[in-house]
Amino acid sequence: MSLSKHINTDRLLEAARDKRPGSHFTSLTNQSHQTSLSHAYGARYGTQPVPKFQIPSKGIDPDAAYQLIHDELALDGSPVLNLASFVHTWMPPAADKLMIENMSKNLIDSDEYPITQIIHNRCVSILADMWHAPSSKNAIGTATTGSSEAIQLGGLAMKRIWQEKRKAAGKSIHEPGPNIVMGSNAQVALEKFARYFDVECRLVPISVESNYRLDPKKAMEYVDENTIGVFVILGSTYTGHYGRVYPIPAICAGLTFRVEPVKEMSDLLDEYEEKTGNYWMARQGGFVAPFATPKLLWDFKIPRVVSINTSGHKFGLAYVGVGWVVWRDKEHLPKDLIFELHYLGSVEYSFSLNFSRPAAPIIAQYFNFLSLGFEGYRSVALNDLKNARLLSRALENSKYYTVLSDIHRPEPARSMGATIKAVVDADDVESFCAGLPVVAFRFSDSVKDEYPEVSQKWIQTLLRAKGWIVPNYELAPDLQTVEILRVVVRESMTETLVERLVNDLIEITEDLLKRDSSSHSLDMLGSVHSEHHSHEQVHGRLDAGHGSTSSGTYAKTC
Repeated sequence: MSLSKHINTDRLLEAARDKRPGSHFTSLTNQSHQTSLSHAYGARYGTQPVPKFQIPSKGIDPDAAYQLIHDELALDGSPVLNLASFVHTWMPPAADKLMIENMSKNLIDSDEYPITQIIHNRCVSILADMWHAPSSKNAIGTATTGSSEAIQLGGLAMKRIWQEKRKAAGKSIHEPGPNIVMGSNAQVALEKFARYFDVECRLVPISVESNYRLDPKKAMEYVDENTIGVFVILGSTYTGHYGRVYPIPAICAGLTFRVEPVKEMSDLLDEYEEKTGNYWMARQGGFVAPFATPKLLWDFKIPRVVSINTSGHKFGLAYVGVGWVVWRDKEHLPKDLIFELHYLGSVEYSFSLNFSRPAAPIIAQYFNFLSLGFEGYRSVALNDLKNARLLSRALENSKYYTVLSDIHRPEPARSMGATIKAVVDADDVESFCAGLPVVAFRFSDSVKDEYPEVSQKWIQTLLRAKGWIVPNYELAPDLQTVEILRVVVRESMTETLVERLVNDLIEITEDLLKRDSSSHSLDMLGSVHSEHHSHEQVHGRLDAGHGSTSSGTYAKTC
């Protein structure tokens, strides 16, 4: 057979297609069936249940599918009023546009998207510099899906280093096996690392005296030669505390200095035995402390800090889907955790748990670095803390609540030997205790004593009826009998919203305390009107009796 000089590709494809039984008439009838009339709103699912457990045999118009899902999602809570989450919920329109333009990019395809990979590396270098790594230009780190994945990576590196040291010393890595030390206030992702990767989790009890977080001196009771590291959290998710402040007299001028928990933990481990290889990582406050309190000693300036992780989608102000882990240097990321991949025509290096991941959140993070800069991030952090202080003081001044977080209280090291009025400067964040913009509060002792039947969890339910999402839950083990309500003050929590929250919270609390039956919560949920009205609610309204008398028709007064 001789080769043809030209092949008709249309005929080639037609001959290659799957053959279907039936005639031309059948083809026409099938086409007619597929283009049947559909309703504009919700298509056929306007009067039929949507598929929940099986994929439907036929689809519907994309606009109709959108409308159905859109309407059902309207039953979700409002992200703006979600005060339970640390996750950021707003970015400027330019960032939205940038994410939409790049949402189809896969970060792992570095050969196909080289500039995206360069932007990723820039973010790592910026964070390394911000956290005072020895060399930001040669920083070693990676983006992750969130701080949870970053925690796993940092923990794995510590475990592998411990294993290598044990093997070199001729000791077993199985008996009794590795352990990790952390406060009982640790977020679940820290405990997940221990459970998923066969590391004994040693939880250090918290107390009121330790400010509801890890007590470094207590933690030393749990450290031994099999301890691979100590997780130190810069900003407890329960109360926002960075840690207890220890005023220490200085030699000169009668000044005082404070020892923060990370530094204190480092000093205690140094005293214990440097060769045991106890390392740790800090999380969450990594996007607050560098901007709000840059003098705070917590990062790579402390030699024992070998890895830091954080959530870019929390106080990094990016949309959900991005976290970061950065190591002090290459020596603290074992080589056997780094995979060399010969993939899609290039050689790539991977040290993440996920392979494919969206590039858009990383691009959003870089957008923030360029758009906000240091001054912008600092402004957001200071505003968050200012609004958190406003909420804290309002709650405490009401006498109905006791605030457990301390960010509104004067910094002890600044106030020693001086009056509060002389020391506390509302515009100087250093005048206040350092911490995350988190307000943790509970019923005051006087309220609990006078109204023992009133349950604090009703506050959560009644606030939810007004749209607010404020969780009520127990503190960490050893203090689990204490229930707290917690508000995370993010960038979208403006002073106006703080005022509305305080108005609603006080109104709900006072109405609850006026009722003395076990049906407080249900009674109030059924109340359409409240006897309490703010000045704005009353302003511009006619007084009672100014309207005409109801005639009994549907024109009854509301």
